[in-house]
Amino acid sequence: MRKYALMILCGLCVVACAKHDPILPGVRTDIFNNTDTKKILNESVNDLPDTAPTRESPECKYTIDSTNTIRDDGGRKIFVGFASPNSIDIETKPICNGGYVYAGLNTGNVVKIAPKKRDIVWMTDVFTESNMMGGATTVDIVAPLVMDGGYIYVGGMGDAFCKINVNNGDKKWCTQIGTRFPFIVLKNVAYVMGVDDMLYAVRTSDGAIYWHTDVISKPTTPIYENKIIQIGKKRFDAQSGSETK
Repeated sequence: MRKYALMILCGLCVVACAKHDPILPGVRTDIFNNTDTKKILNESVNDLPDTAPTRESPECKYTIDSTNTIRDDGGRKIFVGFASPNSIDIETKPICNGGYVYAGLNTGNVVKIAPKKRDIVWMTDVFTESNMMGGATTVDIVAPLVMDGGYIYVGGMGDAFCKINVNNGDKKWCTQIGTRFPFIVLKNVAYVMGVDDMLYAVRTSDGAIYWHTDVISKPTTPIYENKIIQIGKKRFDAQSGSETK
């Protein structure tokens, strides 16, 4: 009987290991459930402001290195992560809000830390199932995190752009867009420059995409002003996505 129970336990372990990440311990979660969530509306964006909000936050005296170790300004470690064998050399920085520290890791996760106790409040995956087993895939979160209205917006190289509840780490939605550049979050839309050289206007309520347009030229950080998005020398109407002069 004991032998039979042990066989069942081993079988369950094999199934569980299929979802284990080789870098971080624990079972990873498939945020898309094997479905393509890139819902394209082909609609214009209404009620846009003339300028993007200035997102000033309290001075955040924390740093994160390539091994995903977070330290305060005195050098004390508040979080020790695992180094990814496949990452890109872009300096990132945690953000602070409400006494907590939030950081994107090069293992494709975002983490919330209570720095005084050095406790992990939550850690959430931000990458698609096809990236789940690591390997040669780069899943770094290098775009700056954006906090807005009780949610944090996170985009990474693992083909995922997500809106996450800051209290519990639950994803309100994710859409299949990989990004490495800072993105713009307004009240009802986020403008994201994808790694596929496409500019996306993402509806913040549910992650649906109002429109997307091919930037063609070398992508860079989008700039928003007077309902125009500028990427390098190219300018796009923020409402329709059409290129303008």
